[in-house]
Amino acid sequence: MNSEASYHLRRQVLWGLVLVGLGVAFLLDQMDIFDIRSLWHYAPLLLVVVGINQTIGYPSAREFSNGLWTVFIGLWLFAVLEGLWGLTFGNSWPLLIIISGITMAVRPIAERRFGQKGGNGHGK
Repeated sequence: MNSEASYHLRRQVLWGLVLVGLGVAFLLDQMDIFDIRSLWHYAPLLLVVVGINQTIGYPSAREFSNGLWTVFIGLWLFAVLEGLWGLTFGNSWPLLIIISGITMAVRPIAERRFGQKGGNGHGK
């Protein structure tokens, strides 16, 4: 199995497991076994998992840099919603500019290191 096919398989398995997990959580909530509201503040960490999945065995430099962006957004949302380090939406927006610059700088480096497979991120 080539790396692109294994990437898409892993991506589909990840999303399937996320849906199963959400379904189980909602079912347990409906049965009054578990209060799902206690998990909502961890929701941004799903973005971190998705981003890490994009960066491992990625089919293109674009997918890698998009994965880094997704990881950062998840961590940023978690930090802001939890009030870590005094971050709020109002005082932390410059971090979005910084990560945009990092993403733009990393993409050409990743393209040189790993090659560019198609312009759409799906390979040839």
